Amino acid sequence: MSTRAAPAEAPSTRKGRATRDRIVAAAADLMYRHGVAGTGTPAVRDAAGVSSSQIYHYFADKDDLTRAVIGFQSELILSNQTPLLATLDSVEALRSWREVVVDAARRQNGAGGCPLGSLSSELSDGSPWARDALAASFTAWSEAIGAGLAAMIDNGTLRPETDAITLSLALLAAVQGGLVLAQAQRTTDALEAALDAIIAHIQDHAALPVT
Repeated sequence: MSTRAAPAEAPSTRKGRATRDRIVAAAADLMYRHGVAGTGTPAVRDAAGVSSSQIYHYFADKDDLTRAVIGFQSELILSNQTPLLATLDSVEALRSWREVVVDAARRQNGAGGCPLGSLSSELSDGSPWARDALAASFTAWSEAIGAGLAAMIDNGTLRPETDAITLSLALLAAVQGGLVLAQAQRTTDALEAALDAIIAHIQDHAALPVT
């Protein structure tokens, strides 16, 4: 029974952190386009402009690098999503967030899917450590959505009995499922339909009629 190598220690210098970050960003792009299995050290080395020894200096093994990629993609998504979700104060603001999500997929003609979703499809069944890391990332995303909905409850937009946790999970599931179908169908129709259905359900919880 094999064991995973211990993660390498984080670099202590600015130059070291910049090099490590460049490796992670290059690996994230390659894994997004080619999958984890289709991304080898030589490709990461060339894309990042580093040596193989530098990669293994900063990462104990490919699993360690993949874990960093999961963290990178999670942070990237949350850094884009959280400011939008933090300003939710109405159903109209929720619709605006929906437009941002759909527009991002539409600009790619549905290609690519969600970076975290793609990693989950490839890794979750065979890599318990990756499944745990991905689950934590999805939980953080769901909690960010839930915080936005909770703010709408607090300001009286939604009724007090509204279940923000369940609705946030439904919205995240709509995003993930919609992006999978967009990737296959090359259209955002399913993504739009799923989000619109959940938002209409959320609108049913409005404290006052919403137009």
